[in-house]
Amino acid sequence: MLIASNKHMLKVFKKLPKFFFLFISFLIVLIFLICFIANLFQAKTDAVQKNVRFVIPKGQALSIIASRLEEENLIKNKWAFRFAVYKNDLANKIQAGSFELSAGMDTWQIANTLTLGTDDMWVTLPEGWRREEIAESLAKQGLSNFKAEEFLNLSKGLEGQLFPDTYLVPREVTSASLLSLLKNTFASKITSSLSKEISSSKLSLNEILTLASLIQRESSGDEEMPMVAQILLNRLDIGMPLQVDATLQYIKGFDKTGMAWWSTPLADDKKLDSLYNTYKHAGLPPGPICNPGLSAIKAVLHPSSTQALYYIHDNSGKIHTASTLQEHNSNVNKYLR
Repeated sequence: MLIASNKHMLKVFKKLPKFFFLFISFLIVLIFLICFIANLFQAKTDAVQKNVRFVIPKGQALSIIASRLEEENLIKNKWAFRFAVYKNDLANKIQAGSFELSAGMDTWQIANTLTLGTDDMWVTLPEGWRREEIAESLAKQGLSNFKAEEFLNLSKGLEGQLFPDTYLVPREVTSASLLSLLKNTFASKITSSLSKEISSSKLSLNEILTLASLIQRESSGDEEMPMVAQILLNRLDIGMPLQVDATLQYIKGFDKTGMAWWSTPLADDKKLDSLYNTYKHAGLPPGPICNPGLSAIKAVLHPSSTQALYYIHDNSGKIHTASTLQEHNSNVNKYLR
């Protein structure tokens, strides 16, 4: 009976159309693909995982974020993550900052988490700002525990060492903690990384930072900083006053009329009674007038080769140098009048 039954079944299968078997095969493959693709969106692991701090810098591309998530074993597949982001229209909602993620979260959860507000925020401190400008800016950033007056008191004597950069900081960061971050970054990027150049320089660290601060304020771009550095060094070598307008701006501080820092100095400002007045006093001022960036500091350590003693910037910002006063006056007449 069993043999007869099997024979009957074979006859029935043989009578079925071929497309039926193709359909069944297709259905099996389709189910397999659906399961495979669905698995890509599942959590990397079912085990309980510790949270990982994942930082997204400002402006980082989605493709890079996806690759990093995959490399750090937070997701199974970067393409699945990108699909989840576009499927839920999250591409323009992902924020820069730090996030607590886990391999126990699925792709959809991670994509959504990256759009939520973070406990951290990015703050940018440009090159060439003085302490007061830094404090003023940070006070407007929504940092709940930051106090501008406290920051200024704690940072006295540290002009030039508050390293300009873009920082990721907790929203509840204190004035003291933020100051430590700036100082530690300065120590890492300057005193440690440039230790050999600094020790071999004929200038002290304070003199290097002071000269760099003048270069930062006087230059219209990083590329001309080594040239400006050498011109100022040439003046120092012969005892010629530096006559840097930025020092007059530093002395004057905040211009209440123009409601701005670093307002254009007037002719009478050259008579200001201050050791920072480089029109009245030869040599470097007592200390930095701002917080210079890495390029300005490197310019002091690696200046260009030039015999020039003068420079001006024309109305387009281009620098013009001269070795004699006569050449300098000619440049002034040619480019500024």
